[in-house]
Amino acid sequence: MEGEAAGPSLDGEAEQPLPAAVRARIERNRQRALMLRQARLACRPYPAQTAGTGITNAKAPPKIIDTGGGFFLEEEEIEEQRIEKIVEQPGPVLEFDYIICEECSREFMDSYLSNHFDLSVCDNCRDTEGKHRLLTRTEAKQEYLLKDCDLDKREPVLRFIVKKNPHNTQWGDMKLYLKLQVIKRSLEVWGNEEVLKEAKETRQENRDKMKQKKFDKKVKELRRAVRSSLWTKERSAHQHDYGPEEQIEEDMYRKTCTICAHELTYEKM
Repeated sequence: MEGEAAGPSLDGEAEQPLPAAVRARIERNRQRALMLRQARLACRPYPAQTAGTGITNAKAPPKIIDTGGGFFLEEEEIEEQRIEKIVEQPGPVLEFDYIICEECSREFMDSYLSNHFDLSVCDNCRDTEGKHRLLTRTEAKQEYLLKDCDLDKREPVLRFIVKKNPHNTQWGDMKLYLKLQVIKRSLEVWGNEEVLKEAKETRQENRDKMKQKKFDKKVKELRRAVRSSLWTKERSAHQHDYGPEEQIEEDMYRKTCTICAHELTYEKM
């Protein structure tokens, strides 16, 4: 009871009484456990009786165990909780989990190329400066004449990794492709290396022609602007001041303006 004094402990010291709130919670848990047990027993089917004998074929009631925290559990429930706590240990690594390297034919578990590009090559055989070099999307399109559909829609879709742009972090992320897979996709699109080479040369010639055409157009516009300014200047203020006469041929002579270097050619009879 709440008003009773606590009895002596094993050490000879007076044991501190539990707070009223803790004792009330324990009592509520105990009452709830008893009610649940009675409800469970009421829901069980009636035991079968042997005909003409009146003997009931009932099993022995389950053993009730006090958990010490205000709960009463049957022995079967405690066994079920023990079974649920069993955790399965991971199985051993089997032989077929290993990958065979395409370069050295050795077995390995995982590697950079196998994880990111699904290529069966171990880390020791990875050629970062050669066929296993990473290419940007722009390089793949310009160097190997691939389109967006060749990279994104043509089956199987080329795998890539995403990295921040090293030139400016605020720009969009870069997509890096494996050079070996890009070359393979380019040969699928163009057929063979000779056709790809001819297409690259033709595209480069067209680019050079376009550049030359733009350059000629700018030069023409510049010449037109210069001629227009000179013509306006001559009309408004300039007057030729020719120097001495020079004989070019037997009856042909020439004079040169000392200001604008204009040449006047004429014939004497």
